[in-house]
Amino acid sequence: MSEATLHRRIRAEIAERIRSGAWPPGHRVPSEHELMAAYGCSRMTVNKALAPLAEQGLIVRRRKAGTFVSRPRIHSVVLDIPDIAAEVTARGEAYGYELLGRAARVATSDEAEALGLVRPGRILSLRCLHRAAGRPFGLEERLINLAAVPEAAEVDFAAEPPGGWLLGHVPWTEAEHRISAAHPSKSAATALGLPTTAACLVLDRRTWRGDERITHVRLTFPGDAYDLVARFSPQPG
Repeated sequence: MSEATLHRRIRAEIAERIRSGAWPPGHRVPSEHELMAAYGCSRMTVNKALAPLAEQGLIVRRRKAGTFVSRPRIHSVVLDIPDIAAEVTARGEAYGYELLGRAARVATSDEAEALGLVRPGRILSLRCLHRAAGRPFGLEERLINLAAVPEAAEVDFAAEPPGGWLLGHVPWTEAEHRISAAHPSKSAATALGLPTTAACLVLDRRTWRGDERITHVRLTFPGDAYDLVARFSPQPG
């Protein structure tokens, strides 16, 4: 097995142990040397496997102490998928939208992983800027699985935001949100007119229709532009 394939296998197996509960919060992940011995690989391969898990918030790497499964963060429950255009309009502000990039192509391995695909297939990659009252409001970086939604390849997303189109045309049965506070990437900072040290709210979301993977989207908002509100009732005991 090649080093490029092996680091993805190590990453997937560690992630599965965490998500299944086999490794609970606070559990010590095997050391780099232990993983090198277990998988017969180099330290670089182990680092390539662990770095994305740390970026996703699944593990915490502490110098000299080791690597541990992250403890749950305090988070807001988001019960619905927002329509950004409708939300901006509801705030009494003029909504604006710009398609920054569009490409229909075969997914990279990382994109396939983000979508949850078993193997890379054809996707539509979109990069969009949302504005409120003329100011950058949020950057949308979206992948659509064309095997599940082939009609998306024919839609002119220069005129219609993909989120609104998907809500209106593609039924979904399950969604997963991951919400974090982070500095924007260099490209996101440029699009939003922010310094790379700015505080942003980042929302990663995947949606399914049955077993079909529909879309993965990363939305980056300036920290002072967006808040997440959930209203809910306690479950009957």
